[in-house]
Amino acid sequence: MSLVPMDDRDGWIWLDGQFTPWREARMHVLTHGLHYGSAVFEGERMYGGEIFKLTEHTERLFKSAEILDFSIPFTVAQIDEACKATCVRNNLTDCYVRPIAWRGSEVMGVSAQASKIHVAIAAWDWPSYFKPEEKAKGIRLTWARYKRPSPETAPTASKAAGLYMICTLSKHAAEREGFADAMMLDWRGYVAETTGANVFFVHDGVLHTPTPDCFLDGITRKSVMELARSKGFDIVERHIKPEELAGFTECFITGTAAEVTPVAQVGEYRFTPGNISLSLMDDFARLVRRQLQPA
Repeated sequence: MSLVPMDDRDGWIWLDGQFTPWREARMHVLTHGLHYGSAVFEGERMYGGEIFKLTEHTERLFKSAEILDFSIPFTVAQIDEACKATCVRNNLTDCYVRPIAWRGSEVMGVSAQASKIHVAIAAWDWPSYFKPEEKAKGIRLTWARYKRPSPETAPTASKAAGLYMICTLSKHAAEREGFADAMMLDWRGYVAETTGANVFFVHDGVLHTPTPDCFLDGITRKSVMELARSKGFDIVERHIKPEELAGFTECFITGTAAEVTPVAQVGEYRFTPGNISLSLMDDFARLVRRQLQPA
């Protein structure tokens, strides 16, 4: 199947308060966000005409901008409405939505306080992040070369574009080796997350998940935890050493793109997608389509 370039598509992108033809939504090559990573973004999904946890995503976008020392020139409510309007304008009811805010091209240099803040929202069809046959049997992960940085080293509480450079490098390396993704450790050597999703492990019916103290506490992660608790599962948030993976029977990842995806392998460790992983995968699929409400 041929790849359709992201810049050569039909449709409309919401850019700085108005709709722009998809192919005309461009920025200058000297944009600060391109050179210095001064950009924040969100990844959202619309299911059946409704964007899942929309306001939570928008609020996190604004918080990320605040952490990166700039203000988005719109309100949360305005961005919420713009996200919905972008989907409508493109005749989409099941899609991926990408809001992004960045520093413009007025100033080129490390200091760019006088730069204009731009905001864009795009939406497009996007099927499952992983192939259906992969998801059913559990995906295979390798270990990432790079580690999640300390909060004293980088603004890890933000969903900032620059923080994903090591994710791209790690996922590319994993794919070249035949894996679907890579598991990242944090700067201390504890298990953190994959390149774009949080992770859960199962031992004796209890869910264990890394404490999100240097990576995002994902919106999907929190939704799945609420679902798991409504089903009576205990959840332990703690630091997890890589060698502890030998004692877990199940593993799954969560994220806007990944949704809930069982894992069959992390490096030298093997897992079998079981009742807990598969039931939460199904429950989450029903939740996002409003067929199931957490207790």
